[in-house]
Amino acid sequence: MKINGNQITPGNVITHQGGLWVAVKTMAVKPGKGGAFNQVELKNLIDGRKLNERFRADETVEKVRLEQKDYQFLYAEGDNLVFMDTESYEQITISQDFLGDRVAFLQDGMMVTVESHEETPIGVKLPDYVTLEITEADPVVKGQTAASSYKPAKLENGLRVLVPPFIATGERIVVDTNEVTYVRRAD
Repeated sequence: MKINGNQITPGNVITHQGGLWVAVKTMAVKPGKGGAFNQVELKNLIDGRKLNERFRADETVEKVRLEQKDYQFLYAEGDNLVFMDTESYEQITISQDFLGDRVAFLQDGMMVTVESHEETPIGVKLPDYVTLEITEADPVVKGQTAASSYKPAKLENGLRVLVPPFIATGERIVVDTNEVTYVRRAD
């Protein structure tokens, strides 16, 4: 679908210079001289390169529609992750590089959303929150106030987060997968 350069908004995926790019930031600029343009910060969906481009209102770009489908995480196989379509039972293999550090949040049977373009997976979206157990937590230091002090804790997946002083080893907590932060105690 073709759109004008001034219609690009953050989150739009476009084809540009022979690649797939997502608009990270956009800013409409109206200089004193010359025509208005849209200053767009782009990020390549395949290799992660960043690019700043100017798009004039009379330029057109191809907006790409990504297919989103839910898959269930099955297992890791070397540097690859295996997911299954719960409707057709078809399995796909995706490199761990697509998830980066967030691969630590994957749990057996977890449902994820895989974004693909022309049958090629280009991204994996994890649930926003996961429940994990604390395997190590520092003891509470007397005299600390609960309002401002947090202590480091190690999760079952090896990641470290800061938690309130009342959280102890063995407790289950909810963690934000985007920010890698403590949210609350698990029910």
